[in-house]
Amino acid sequence: MMATKVLSNATDLIAEAGVEVLTDSDTLNFYAHDVYERGADLLAVVRPKNKEELSAAVAATTAQNIPVIPRGGGMSYTGGYTSNQPGAVLFDLAAMNRILEINETDMTVTAEAGCTWASLYEALQPKGLRTPFWGTLSGLKASIGGGMSQNSIFWGTGRYGTAAQSCISMNVVLADGTILETGSDFTRPYGPDLTGLFLGDTGALGMKATITLRLIPEAEAHAYASFSFETYAETLTAAAEIERSGTSTECFGFDPNLNAIRMKRDSLGSDAKALGNMMKKQGSVWGALKEGAKVVTAGRNFMDEAKFSLHVLTEGRIQATADDDLERARKLALSHGATETENTIPKIIRANPFGPLNSMLGAGGQRWAPIHGLLSHSKAVDCYKAIEALFDQHRAEMDEVEMFTGTLISTVGGSGILIEPCLYWPDASNPLHEDTIENSHFAKLPKLAANPKAWAMAQKMKQALVDLFYEQGAVHMQIGRTYRYRDSLSPAADTLLSDLKKSVDPKGLMNPGSLGL
Repeated sequence: MMATKVLSNATDLIAEAGVEVLTDSDTLNFYAHDVYERGADLLAVVRPKNKEELSAAVAATTAQNIPVIPRGGGMSYTGGYTSNQPGAVLFDLAAMNRILEINETDMTVTAEAGCTWASLYEALQPKGLRTPFWGTLSGLKASIGGGMSQNSIFWGTGRYGTAAQSCISMNVVLADGTILETGSDFTRPYGPDLTGLFLGDTGALGMKATITLRLIPEAEAHAYASFSFETYAETLTAAAEIERSGTSTECFGFDPNLNAIRMKRDSLGSDAKALGNMMKKQGSVWGALKEGAKVVTAGRNFMDEAKFSLHVLTEGRIQATADDDLERARKLALSHGATETENTIPKIIRANPFGPLNSMLGAGGQRWAPIHGLLSHSKAVDCYKAIEALFDQHRAEMDEVEMFTGTLISTVGGSGILIEPCLYWPDASNPLHEDTIENSHFAKLPKLAANPKAWAMAQKMKQALVDLFYEQGAVHMQIGRTYRYRDSLSPAADTLLSDLKKSVDPKGLMNPGSLGL
């Protein structure tokens, strides 16, 4: 009874900061899950509506020596906000979703951390503007604050790099509630890059409150191409050539397994509709009808599932520019053994850039866990070979639990190439899956029972991939509590990181365990 009273007093003190505090069991259970697993039990969930409430509530929590954990859109699968220790207070920043300023003179936009990439993109579209990196494929839910904390890739990544590279400055709430302005509001860096210290920190150093990003004019013309390859070496080599040429804004591909998985998606009608709507926006009703009909007519047969695929998107102010870039990319792909195929996939994805997140489970209701590494081009082929060897080594164990894989690749402008093998295995879904996936789609999926043996194998293979990427010299986004970031640091760099953590979070209460701290 006394313990319950103490805990009640703790949450009451947080509520006195003027913030919404939730303690019911269903809410606490839901927020203890990320896409991959459940963390330890939470003491409470706090939902601030602005940075002042966030600051006051963080201060009220840590003053009681209670750990605090930030959560953006909840799309993490690497333990970004799932704690190993019970009793933390999770801060759900989803209600901090306002776009505070669109500055068309200085070409910047400032938004609160909980604003989604989809919402930001939609707000900028009427002005003919966007950010250089403009969102993840999960951007319907994924937040800008989460993108800065985790770093991320996809839209714009082929030319402009990762999410963090579009950031100018932030307001960050430190463990004692201090609101830190990290730099100038129009350029970066000004002196040592203080903004950079808090980018990719997975919330271990502070909670993002507001973010200021660069703006660029939205492209007015687009072009698309798709290619198939016989081998992963050809695919990776062609993708590297295209990235170095600077021609593509997005360049991504799938191995034969992932091609087959994608072709099982139950979305042919909505794909055709989205593509038609995009063509109408571009002023061509006849083009919309033709493209929509092409998708439906082609059905699942527009891609050879038995081969590796690569998809290239280019853009420009005028069509001739986009077409010229595409032609250059096409020549590079063909010079490495590509066969050009129907360009339906890049068109569909671009037509609906922030689509429903139904691929969070497999077509048969299987669980899904992606594990990625970003590599220099010179190391990519050897790394992919090592991944294939790892899967071959464990094939019998994987087959025994009906585990299968599919691998995504994506170029990252100025860096190299991301390789992301995904594990699929039969197992029970969790509350986050049900909340995120469209109701109509979730209802059609088989409801699988908990499968401890398959789950143990998933954990084993995930760790094996994490270790493999470390040995191959890969770097990572979404470091969370998964990737071996600190192992990759020199002793001097690790000491500097530890000293920084002690400076901004002397009691170790800001997302403890994240980033390996």
